[in-house]
Amino acid sequence: MSKFATAKINAIAPYVPGEQPRDKRYVKLNTNENPYYTAQKAVNAISESVVKSLNRYSDPECKPLVKVVADYYGVGEENVLITNGSDEALAFCFQAYGSCGVCYPDVTYGFYDVFANMYDCPAEHIALNEDFSVDETKYFAAKKTVVLANPNAQTGKALSLSQIEQILINNRENIVIIDQAYVDFGENCNVIPLIKRYKNIVAVNTFSKSRSLAGGRIGFIVADKELICDLNKVKYSFHPYNVNTLSMLLAKNAIKDDEYFLLTVSKIKKTREELCRGLKDMNFEVVPSSANFVLAKTDKVDGGKLYELLKEKGVLVRHFSDERIKDYIRITIGTDGEMKALIDALVEIMEEYQ
Repeated sequence: MSKFATAKINAIAPYVPGEQPRDKRYVKLNTNENPYYTAQKAVNAISESVVKSLNRYSDPECKPLVKVVADYYGVGEENVLITNGSDEALAFCFQAYGSCGVCYPDVTYGFYDVFANMYDCPAEHIALNEDFSVDETKYFAAKKTVVLANPNAQTGKALSLSQIEQILINNRENIVIIDQAYVDFGENCNVIPLIKRYKNIVAVNTFSKSRSLAGGRIGFIVADKELICDLNKVKYSFHPYNVNTLSMLLAKNAIKDDEYFLLTVSKIKKTREELCRGLKDMNFEVVPSSANFVLAKTDKVDGGKLYELLKEKGVLVRHFSDERIKDYIRITIGTDGEMKALIDALVEIMEEYQ
């Protein structure tokens, strides 16, 4: 760090993103990207005339995309805010609602701690159950902003809508933020319908995972219109033109292509179940997942070593040093071919550890 950095910046431990190798040597199963290409209908929407219009600023209100998102989820346009990825959406939420304090699980998305430190939000870490599930009762009467990834970012476990509704009922005087990055890979746990009944819920969503637009950087918030006003105030105090023209157009057409969306999501779910069976056949312990990844471990070799051994064989997964999950590796669900490469590599490794 330079001598000019503030004490606050010096003290922050930044988020560490997953490796993004550019040499194409790896079967890449480490950052929970969608293995299937962006919808062709979305790609075809990028015309020469659109590219030539890039000399002008993008629409700060993102009106065409707001309308499509609102129509798709059956909410009003006043209930939607488009952001530069869901990380920006979360940053807006921490700035708007975090000064009273925030609480979230002890094993979850690592960016929450970064945002809490960056925006001076006193943070409480609430322990997951032994099986990595969230005990919703621990969030009742929190008297601070509740932040929950659902399904959870490192474990893949999801709360039901009824459990989330109980958290909302028992926190009527504070905000509940539900980070839904992986929600489309679960079963009936999308909280957006609850927006119409509760004014204290903020649903944070992304096009990165199920819509195959991780490189497009598009997120969106659905919430009561008064909360959207709050968050728009944060946005316009930071970066009015936060979403670029091309990404907006890609997202608008991706959400219209429901057939492709449903096809790729169903493929990922099917492959996830097949992977879990394959890992269990090899005596791995696998955490049940409602996301596009699984957390798995073996008693033959620790998580960090297994990550390194897989990397040597050209398969890139994710390993976290957090005490509760350090024995596990996190595996993104890829294509069937990528899963075969993973299993083949694991079979070779396990043979060495018999």
